[in-house]
Amino acid sequence: MPTPDDVHISAPYYMRRIRSFVLREGRMTPAQQRAFDTLWSRFGIDYRGISQDFATHFARSAPLVMEIGFGNGEALAWASEHDQSRNFLGVEVHGPGVGRLMNALAARDAGNVRLYKHDAVEVLENEIAPGTLAEVRIWFPDPWHKKRHNKRRLIQPEFVALLASRMATNGLLHLATDWQPYAEHMLEVMEAAPAWRNQLGPAQYAEKPEWRIETHFERRGLKLGHGVWDLLYRKA
Repeated sequence: MPTPDDVHISAPYYMRRIRSFVLREGRMTPAQQRAFDTLWSRFGIDYRGISQDFATHFARSAPLVMEIGFGNGEALAWASEHDQSRNFLGVEVHGPGVGRLMNALAARDAGNVRLYKHDAVEVLENEIAPGTLAEVRIWFPDPWHKKRHNKRRLIQPEFVALLASRMATNGLLHLATDWQPYAEHMLEVMEAAPAWRNQLGPAQYAEKPEWRIETHFERRGLKLGHGVWDLLYRKA
């Protein structure tokens, strides 16, 4: 199992890793495809498997916030517009959402967002240097609610140890879910992780912070009667 000080996850671990997503690439609209054709060179970072100098990508040095699995990009677009003192790095495997977000970013000439269309674990393993990240946001990841699929959940001990190795000291990890069993699983994993401390105190959930807007996805869940749980952890 990796420790918070590990720089690289070994190949045998990578070969055994169970992915937390299934790539069901929906059909992109013409506008989303045009975004890849015309805007990727502006907003996209091609995965190369080597450590990246993000100050070069953004043409400035600033604290780096990473959102993993940004979906249609609604929250990332809002956050980057309302917090322009920081740089934002989005990672998403599904093309339509990436294309939609690039169009939204171009419409307001955003300069503080860069995107990967790639597996976040591989990006973290190979392209993010230790101590790089000021904050990581993982909001409403797939809960894999069937018991036989729980092993596919992204929030696992190995993964949060990898995250810790890429975070700056006192960096923030913000998790959110609308599936109570996953919230309980997240809390159990995080409370047992030696590299993390709960910002609110042991085993505490947080109120929704002002920087996490209520998205279309969240509103849909609330209408179905789902609760929402936020967790805030600091890199020890």
